[in-house]
Amino acid sequence: MLKAIILVGGPMKGTRFRPLSLELPKPLFPVAGFPIIYHHIEACSQVPGLREILVIGFYQPNEALNRFISQSQQEFQIQIRYLQEYTALGTAGGIYHFRDQILTGSPEMFFVMNADVCGDFPLCEMVQFHKDKCPDASGIILGTEATRQQSQNYGCIVENKDTHEILHYVEKPETFVSPLINCGIYLFTPEIFSTLEVTFKKNLEDNYNYCDQNCHIPGFDFQTPSKEVIRLEQDIFIPLANTKQLFVFPTTRFWSQIKSAGAAVYANRHYLTIYQRTHPERLAKNGEGQPRIIGDVFIHPTASVHPTAVLGPNVTIGRNVTVGEGVRVRETIVLEGATLQAHCCILHSIVGWHSTVGVWTRVEGTPNDPNPNKPFAKLEIPCMFSSDGRLNPSITVIGSNVQVPSEVIILNSIVLPHKDLNGCYKNQIIL
Repeated sequence: MLKAIILVGGPMKGTRFRPLSLELPKPLFPVAGFPIIYHHIEACSQVPGLREILVIGFYQPNEALNRFISQSQQEFQIQIRYLQEYTALGTAGGIYHFRDQILTGSPEMFFVMNADVCGDFPLCEMVQFHKDKCPDASGIILGTEATRQQSQNYGCIVENKDTHEILHYVEKPETFVSPLINCGIYLFTPEIFSTLEVTFKKNLEDNYNYCDQNCHIPGFDFQTPSKEVIRLEQDIFIPLANTKQLFVFPTTRFWSQIKSAGAAVYANRHYLTIYQRTHPERLAKNGEGQPRIIGDVFIHPTASVHPTAVLGPNVTIGRNVTVGEGVRVRETIVLEGATLQAHCCILHSIVGWHSTVGVWTRVEGTPNDPNPNKPFAKLEIPCMFSSDGRLNPSITVIGSNVQVPSEVIILNSIVLPHKDLNGCYKNQIIL
């Protein structure tokens, strides 16, 4: 029996995803027509013997989250539960905190998946790799190759090329270590809890010594640092490296992180490409009385799209969206309830929930994408902001309930929710 854990973080995480995460928890943001973690759950449901999925985070349970879990349970016929942390416990603190729930039923192994990654997850292959190549290992990390420059933004892995044992692990090194990076997808055996327990007890001891040395300071907070915060990357992987307990499963399949809105558009493109193989029925097709479709396009059945519209490539049209006459949409996500009025043009953008784009208006972003048509190209997803806080040229994001007037241009801009625009904007954040 296997289980899966999806780490979703909480409301103080994903700030780079604003304004989209202001309306909805980031893990529920729809990419290629479905919430980000829906793709995780779907991949888990295809693993033989996987009986339960635990979603761990410190979001307050809300209607959207509860409804999503209920619907996913019904669709995939698999038990899914949400376990709420009392505070942010780190990437491994929640796993240790809820260890009794995870170990209930004596699972042979369990997956741990970060919610802010997307990809063509080779979960079954990871299980087979463990059984065939390293049956005594405590953990396996999914890894992929990045460029030298990209690798320094991730956990870097030095492996034994023959056995795939991890010899050295460094989290976000200052200098180049290895092009093989951590994908944030793991397979563990219950033995990993022995290492977690050692780390937890060390944290307890360090916390006691810290408090003992500083408790005389007026206003001292006895909860700092938190004794339950455990980081998988720094606290677990680094000491496990070169002990024959930690291995890497390299993949060449599509993988990316979703840190910013620009990354969501990139993930949307590749999930649509994956649909060609896994769910061709989800992709729109050309036909009489239908809009013209170029490349991969997802249109929700409840959406209304005028037959003169041209959509694609790499477009997602959400629930109850209205697309008017002569509209052109490319490399874009249009969210639930939005209206695209006649002859508007939307390129490299995200149009928020229940927003309206006026007649003959152009909404456009300028993504840093050298190979837009190359499947699964290795690409550095640009951040929404540069290191000095300035807006980077990227996709345009229209927040929820925004009214964009007719015959204007919105270029490389971010529009916060509930705004009525009255002109053209370029490279601006509209508060």
